[in-house]
Amino acid sequence: MVNDASGNAAERRQRPRGDAAHAAALGVANLNPFGDLHTLQHLSARFARGLRHVFEPILRRATRSWAEPLSVMRFADYVAERPKALTAWLPMAIRPAAGPVTGQALLVMDGRFTLEMLDLYFGGLGEAPPVLPTEFSPAAEALVERLGRSIAEPLAAAWEPVSRLDLTPGRVEINAAMLSDFDGEDAVIVTRFGIAAASDKPVFVDLVYPVAALKPIGASLNARVHGRTADPEPKWRTGLTRAAMGVRFPVRSVLAEPTMSLGALMELKEGDIIPVSFGQFVPIMVGTHRLGTGVVGTQNGRAAICIHHLEQLDLEDEHP
Repeated sequence: MVNDASGNAAERRQRPRGDAAHAAALGVANLNPFGDLHTLQHLSARFARGLRHVFEPILRRATRSWAEPLSVMRFADYVAERPKALTAWLPMAIRPAAGPVTGQALLVMDGRFTLEMLDLYFGGLGEAPPVLPTEFSPAAEALVERLGRSIAEPLAAAWEPVSRLDLTPGRVEINAAMLSDFDGEDAVIVTRFGIAAASDKPVFVDLVYPVAALKPIGASLNARVHGRTADPEPKWRTGLTRAAMGVRFPVRSVLAEPTMSLGALMELKEGDIIPVSFGQFVPIMVGTHRLGTGVVGTQNGRAAICIHHLEQLDLEDEHP
């Protein structure tokens, strides 16, 4: 699932990525107990839309963001496929529904991208050193931790249809081996997000969830999400509003509703007069609903009704 159609295949990393639905094989542990992970992919697409607003203020340019297809693998395999250059590993404590912490996720960013953002943050042109250092400065670590706190709100909003999930950032590490809560054999779900400023080559940020940490909400992850998937586009919303505002309704006024017996009706003939009487105000109807009351008069030589009182339409009473 790609959240932005402009993020085409040429912009993505060219390494192979396995299907999220891993079938169990004889003698092989099943890394993914959550089925096809359709729900988590859906949540990643929701989160990608909010991720753009986190990076735009730092990059100082219009930014596109999208969700890549997720994958499930051993943590050791994920670390092995990462570039050997400087990398920011930010643990984020997972706390579902205000309960106890169930584990730690990881926000993973390339070191070059991190240093480019740091240079932009301090007024530079977004340039990283030609040769990357072996570790981050305190300012770079503070920037990564700040980004971790910034994504917590859109991430919680993205998870809302499934579970109230809070992620709290910890301290940045530069070596995956220093992550005490992760073992090489642990199964993890890798959600990858593309970020591209203007026409620049995209960079990728990973959010890695341990499978064990998500097991308390496994039943929710196995369910399909049927809620709102996207905010309507302004152009579509405007067109729908105009179409709705152009719908025509019959408006009528009832001056009088006299009643007669069947016998009197049978005796009516041409020239007979049916007496009617009505008060100062007459009802104004829209369809079968009473819009309000008005006073009968004339305007520009034509009969007209001046609205005296409007009533609120209560459609709930019509459909209990």
